[in-house]
Amino acid sequence: MARTHRKVGYSPTGKLKDVTPDMAARGVEEAFRMLEGRWKMVILFQLFALPVLRFSELERAIPAVSQKMLIQQLRELERDGIVERKIYPQVPPKVEYTLTEWGRALCPALDELLEWAALRKPSPPA
Repeated sequence: MARTHRKVGYSPTGKLKDVTPDMAARGVEEAFRMLEGRWKMVILFQLFALPVLRFSELERAIPAVSQKMLIQQLRELERDGIVERKIYPQVPPKVEYTLTEWGRALCPALDELLEWAALRKPSPPA
């Protein structure tokens, strides 16, 4: 049985000296919690491709999502500090979404995760 009080030799930033497996697992679980949601990955990859998108552009880019769900997912991403919303005081209202600096830093991590997933060998047919 693994002991969570042992120190692991890996720290993403190289700055944490006393990272335990339990601490690492909690950190990754928290990151996954911020990214869970049917449309969050699609929203993020749209914003990786075009750094500034109006709400209506996101709606057109993701036609399968309802307006209510898009709003909810964007609010959660904004609450977690991944996406930034800018409202222009005009009629009709203009709202733009961009990734925060921290949100942009997520792109290489997701690229690595995509590469990792591509390494999986397909299962043989049953």
